[in-house]
Amino acid sequence: MEELDPAAHFGLFLNRNFLDAESCARLLVEVNSSPTTQAPVYIEGSEGTIHEKVRKTTSLHPSDETISAMWNRLFQQKPLLEDHFGQDLTDCERPQFLRYKEGDFFVRHQDGNTKQLDFDHLRVRRISIVVFLNKDFSGGALKFHDGPTTFDLLGQAGLLVAFRADMFHEVSPVIRGERFTMITWFR
Repeated sequence: MEELDPAAHFGLFLNRNFLDAESCARLLVEVNSSPTTQAPVYIEGSEGTIHEKVRKTTSLHPSDETISAMWNRLFQQKPLLEDHFGQDLTDCERPQFLRYKEGDFFVRHQDGNTKQLDFDHLRVRRISIVVFLNKDFSGGALKFHDGPTTFDLLGQAGLLVAFRADMFHEVSPVIRGERFTMITWFR
């Protein structure tokens, strides 16, 4: 019987060395001392953007210089992403940084869906990007769904994973430690 290659089945783009260990360490130092807010989630027809039964995580706000440098680095992936996904992409959103503490999670969802008409920024998202900044945590898998088939991607520091924004995915609860990621979306 042929083995299923989960990355191929889900059409994932993986760059295992997007950031080196030193870059991840520098980012972790900065984001750990950055201002924080509760991470929002956009639900059509609901008031407010904080819904802790859907998403529980913290947004970290490093310097504009760091965000700009990471945006430039992410944007350099554009030709590779266009080739992999067979799509012409225009730009990418400002990167966001997230910390998932023990018990934090994000339920099954899509990052982009043309039916989410209330939120223009969600409607135009085509490719989602997650960059793992650390690996010293348990749980917190990036879980992909395709009907009855699922795939738990366990992050490694420096790994960039890209996937179609309309793909159903979730972040399973962190069991131990803290999970740090940088995220963005190409349009």
